Amino acid sequence: MEILLKENDAKGAAIAQENGERAGMMSYSIAGTALIIIDHTEVEPAYNGKGVGKQMLYKIVEMARAKNIKIMPLCPFAASLFKKLEDIQDVLKT
Repeated sequence: MEILLKENDAKGAAIAQENGERAGMMSYSIAGTALIIIDHTEVEPAYNGKGVGKQMLYKIVEMARAKNIKIMPLCPFAASLFKKLEDIQDVLKT
């Protein structure tokens, strides 16, 4: 599984691909230099239950740590992972 980050102006996304096929996408809005807002997650049906969403979130968390920014998870899926996973809560906007 390959996770790519793409940004365009004030929007960004983590895109999951496997063997050239799109497996999922997690989109976010760039709300200034210190905050991003994860607003949507989708995983292709063939990849449900395979941890694709979690991998995309970890890629965004890795980027947030590198840029020293916080994440506000408005997407219910991302919000639920932030509640479950203590190892990523350092980038959670409180």
